[in-house]
Amino acid sequence: MKHYLFIILSFFLVNCNGQEKQSKPLTNQKMDKNNLEYATLAGGCFWCVESCFHMLKGVDSVVSGYSGGHKENPTYEEVCTGTTGHAEVVQIAFDPKIISFKQLLEVFWFLHNPTTLNRQGNDIGTQYRSAIFYHSEKQKQEAEESMKASEAKQEWNGKYVTEIVPFKKFWAAEAYHQGYYNANPTQPYCSAVVGPKIQKFKKHFGELGWLNEKAEN
Repeated sequence: MKHYLFIILSFFLVNCNGQEKQSKPLTNQKMDKNNLEYATLAGGCFWCVESCFHMLKGVDSVVSGYSGGHKENPTYEEVCTGTTGHAEVVQIAFDPKIISFKQLLEVFWFLHNPTTLNRQGNDIGTQYRSAIFYHSEKQKQEAEESMKASEAKQEWNGKYVTEIVPFKKFWAAEAYHQGYYNANPTQPYCSAVVGPKIQKFKKHFGELGWLNEKAEN
């Protein structure tokens, strides 16, 4: 009987420890800007995800732009046609000692639906596809593992269609796209789509202690 109780207790402790590790707040140590790494992620309209990634501890900058296509120096209007091959992306500069690539991916899966091919909500086209442009073999492996784990936990209902492809080139979007939501919160798309997404994000990741103090206020 004691043997079975020990097994049950051990199983409970393992699961509690695992949950505690998953929800562990990020460190408040000072960011080391001399050793930043980069993540390039596509999760639909870049207005929707840029502001959220900006709020995370350990993130130095988030730039909206275009990756994955064949057109040099693409414009927003060209990318919107779906003929350049580019996806709308955010390129994130982060301190891996504060926030890891794996943790950025947890946010990535939370912020968009990885089961809809070339679509996020009413935004339709290859430019809105779900994609991870990895910068190293380590990022590739972590992306594959993270996607399998998220899919297995059924965080979204359906098979994931996210592309995991090597990073080649990033083109920053036009200046008016940078920090778009903060500058235009009452714009119809922002108030109807971006705003609610940000509030949901702040509630979830604020409870985990992942947001910087400015974002939590």
